[in-house]
Amino acid sequence: MHRLKLDHPGGRCEILAGAGVLAAAPDDLRGWLAGRTLFVLSTPRLRELHGGALAGLERLAGRVVALEVEDGEEAKQLSRAERLWREMLAAGGKRDSRLLTFGGGSVGDLGGFVAGCFLRGIEYVQVPTTLLAQVDAAVGGKTGVDLPTGKNTVGLFHHPRRVLSDTSLLATLPRGELRSGLVEVVKMAALLDPALLARVEDGLDALLAGDPEALGPVVAAAAGAKCAVVERDPREGDWRRILNFGHTLGHAIEGALAYRHLRHGEAVAYGMLFASRLAARLHRPGFDPGLGERLRRLLRRFGLPPLPALDGAELLGFMTRDKKATEDGLAWVLPRALGDGEMVSGVGADVVGEELEGFLEDPWS
Repeated sequence: MHRLKLDHPGGRCEILAGAGVLAAAPDDLRGWLAGRTLFVLSTPRLRELHGGALAGLERLAGRVVALEVEDGEEAKQLSRAERLWREMLAAGGKRDSRLLTFGGGSVGDLGGFVAGCFLRGIEYVQVPTTLLAQVDAAVGGKTGVDLPTGKNTVGLFHHPRRVLSDTSLLATLPRGELRSGLVEVVKMAALLDPALLARVEDGLDALLAGDPEALGPVVAAAAGAKCAVVERDPREGDWRRILNFGHTLGHAIEGALAYRHLRHGEAVAYGMLFASRLAARLHRPGFDPGLGERLRRLLRRFGLPPLPALDGAELLGFMTRDKKATEDGLAWVLPRALGDGEMVSGVGADVVGEELEGFLEDPWS
């Protein structure tokens, strides 16, 4: 088991990662749960698959109230948050009640938002059950819901008290979900942790097979890399945007596809391929084309679904409405060399459009 910490302006978040984390969690959270109402937010499917894994924690609470939402991005709506707040009030929730999210990134994003706003904020714990959530979404305190015009456009920073990333829970994930999470690992490793990138390259087969022992150190290393970035820039003022590598186009692809056909990590993979292509075109000081080639070789091994037919002008429209856009326009996160990326602003829409045209014809060129 790997234990990490993330210090933020509001306190400290502790992260436990590895196989069997949930079995050890009650000792850590006994005092936090004692005598409290514990709201457990999950989906019916996850409760059926893994609900028993929470028994040790639930026994420590004064009482447990189950809250349910559907799977996937559909859960991240203001209407769902309002329903949950009403249910929590009806159940007698108080300022010192607790909330636990048990699910993937969508459940965690929604649950963190609900916890951050309920009675002006209650404490919560995340138990992420997907690889994508364990390595990225559950770490860093960003919460949010979607609007029709964009993903995570309403939200706040509200860090969990603990993140319990038990890699044993990943055994039931389909290969596509593991692939999606590993893309986020590659995103961080390429620009922040070269040793982690080599570990993914060397152990990709075991990682894609969901081996909990192989996944443990990878989850811990990816979470550790993100913690270092978040501590340096807790509210995404500047440096934290380095974590958006692949996300500018990735989010636009998701929006254009109405969050169908590609998983989040798969869209981000195509976003990284495009960012590498854009970096090659701009060829800024220190640029090493070898990193782009290395990423293409690795991502080919992932067996990504084909990129559906998309319209470049529509994608540009989604990008200009992205929540990370500023009055000065988009800041692209571009790879420069292994372990080194940069934020580049002022890239003209004409340049992006030209590159998009070729990219959409052949993303791997």
